[in-house]
Amino acid sequence: MIGVEEKTDLVVIKRNGKKVDFDGAKIALAIKKGFDSVNEQDEESGKFKYDDKDITKVYNEVIKLIEKNYTEKIKIEEIQDLIEESLKKKKYDEVYKSFSEYRERRSQSREMFIDDKRMHKFLKTIEGLGLKSASEDDTKRENANVDGDTAMGTMLQYGSTVSKEFAKSYLMKKRFADAHDNGDIHIHDMDFLPMGTTTCMQIELDRLFKKGFSTGHGYLRPPKDITSFGALAAIAIQANQNDQHGGQSIPAFDFYMAPGVLMTFKKQFKQQIADFLDLEGLLSHISMERIAREIDKLESIDFSIEIFEPIYKESDEIKRLFEKAYEKSIAKTDRITYQAMEAFVHNLNTMHSRAGAQVPFSSINFGTDISKEGRMIISNFLKATDAGLGHGETPIFPVSIFKVKEGINYNKEDPNYDLFRLACEVSAKRLFPNFSFLDAPFNIEYYKPGDYRTEVGYMGCRTRVMADVTDRNNETTGGRGNLSFTSLNLPRLGIKYGICLGERTKADMAGFYKELGEVMELIKDQLYERFEIQCNKRCYNFPFLIEQGIWTDGDKLKPTDRMRKILKHGTLTIGFIGLAETLKALIGEHHGESKKAQKLGLEIISFMREKCNEFAKEANLNYTLIATPAEGLSGRFVNIDKAIYGKIKGVTDRDYYTNSFHVPVYYQTSIKHKLEVEAPYHNLTNGGHISYIEFDGNTAMNVDAFESVIRMMKELGIGYGAINHPVDRDPVCGYVGVIGDVCPGCGRKEFESVPLEEVKNFQCGC
Repeated sequence: MIGVEEKTDLVVIKRNGKKVDFDGAKIALAIKKGFDSVNEQDEESGKFKYDDKDITKVYNEVIKLIEKNYTEKIKIEEIQDLIEESLKKKKYDEVYKSFSEYRERRSQSREMFIDDKRMHKFLKTIEGLGLKSASEDDTKRENANVDGDTAMGTMLQYGSTVSKEFAKSYLMKKRFADAHDNGDIHIHDMDFLPMGTTTCMQIELDRLFKKGFSTGHGYLRPPKDITSFGALAAIAIQANQNDQHGGQSIPAFDFYMAPGVLMTFKKQFKQQIADFLDLEGLLSHISMERIAREIDKLESIDFSIEIFEPIYKESDEIKRLFEKAYEKSIAKTDRITYQAMEAFVHNLNTMHSRAGAQVPFSSINFGTDISKEGRMIISNFLKATDAGLGHGETPIFPVSIFKVKEGINYNKEDPNYDLFRLACEVSAKRLFPNFSFLDAPFNIEYYKPGDYRTEVGYMGCRTRVMADVTDRNNETTGGRGNLSFTSLNLPRLGIKYGICLGERTKADMAGFYKELGEVMELIKDQLYERFEIQCNKRCYNFPFLIEQGIWTDGDKLKPTDRMRKILKHGTLTIGFIGLAETLKALIGEHHGESKKAQKLGLEIISFMREKCNEFAKEANLNYTLIATPAEGLSGRFVNIDKAIYGKIKGVTDRDYYTNSFHVPVYYQTSIKHKLEVEAPYHNLTNGGHISYIEFDGNTAMNVDAFESVIRMMKELGIGYGAINHPVDRDPVCGYVGVIGDVCPGCGRKEFESVPLEEVKNFQCGC
């Protein structure tokens, strides 16, 4: 125990001026908290780096300084100064740094309640959440997956607002909070910063299903058929969404689900054989136990009935029954698989997480499993997506991503080409799936034939996690994710150093790159500060993500362990938006308009990528560059810049900055030219990217054209792409999809009038 001096004759003056008696125990506790904040346990010895002796050493030094310099009164700040002085004197540099930063954050947090303007703004935000609808208050629409008008949605928004202010005032350095507030940068998901959550995850279902898992309210056994495989996949996504602030993805859905198809087939095959034998009065002539043992040995549903010849021997009748049972079992398994995929899609569009106010942002990657079971999964998932939801609505989740690969599904002679074609047909009608391209140079470098774990998987939003500077043997997608990301306001730098304000005739590129480097350094430090908060959380803070082993090796840690040793494999990502407006501000034209602008655009993003590479090498952490996916941020940045610089033609004269490196949607150009311009940026943005093509009209009527664009993406080196097109909605039945002359939902013809009563009774299913 630490000895505590009782200086009853000394008075301590608190910050509010109140005087209290000196209490040495409080000093000892403050010192202990400083040591606890950095204390780590050695894995081999089990001993902690610091113990009570270290705390006592510093405490005694502080008491000695107090006795020497103070006789009647001492201020709180002076005691804290003495603690810092003693830590430095005793060479506890790590503890000194932590204690000093803690003081700074506490000082910032107090400023919030002293600054009347800031407090007024905070209270007005709270007022808006409570008294306004989502249509009136942008704050309530900040997260597209949260219904801000519901009770639970409003409760989440209250928590989010308070949490952001707490994070800015207490957990981060003032320079980071100021940079965010003034629009130099945007710290994504700041409301989750205090909780230390990570952003997103690529869930390896095969590892999770091997032993079963717990969601915290009971243990779920390993699934034994495709129905339970699909149900538990949805539950895993829902459960993990409660431990993270971003999305959940499955990197090899077809491979993970295929064993469930085999299990279901085995059950059906046993039952069908027994039923047919019984029907023909042959059940007593053959051993069902022996048949069941042989069926249990099957490793695929793709086999020849001849393997059962030792059982049916020379009986053509029994052989015929085996063949008939096989055909019926395949058909029933296929039907059950469709039902499982249909339920999976419906679940992910209806099940809630986070206090019941948010549908999980879910994604799945598939398309490369050529086994009969894997193909059955792919085809039935696509068919379920094509069928839509209960009223024919287009399913928003999961964001499905078809992985395109030569030799597997790209060429007409490839075993899964028919599924690639089906994916094009479904996407032409339902917007999904999107398409990723494993042959892109920056994806194929990780690919090992026959090993689906080396296939790059994407989050639906575009996030990509693959390389790992901390462990070159861990360069796979599954079991990892993004830790956090922050975006910089690239157009603002273009405005400051370009020709758009008329202050110069030639862009000041030296000044531009200097400040761009400085802002990136600031973001690097901010991401690392957040990383430290994440690493100092305990495993028990994330009961599903870590303790169930969703994050690789999480299940190998003890509940009280900190998480640095596993979180280091995730990515810390720097993002950007508005390259087009940046170029317009700098030189008067964007990269879609001239080769000169394209050259400059590639130089700028290459500079940013090289900076991220430098940061990764210096820190031995996965700093990456992402083409920011947050469309809402485009509006925030432009509104701030418009207030500062006014309306600048081609730069701030719209309600948004163009997403990431995209050629502006308002710029008239060909599909090929747009893809040619954007493709090189995919290679530079290793943290994630996507290119969109906008189609007019009914793409379902021209699947050949749709496929040709997907093939163009692949040939140009796109990593991840999608085609957007109009989706219709019937005002009577609510059917959402492509509607020609006749609505598939209710049969109403295009020019038939809509009865007023039906309009009144119509319930929007959006």
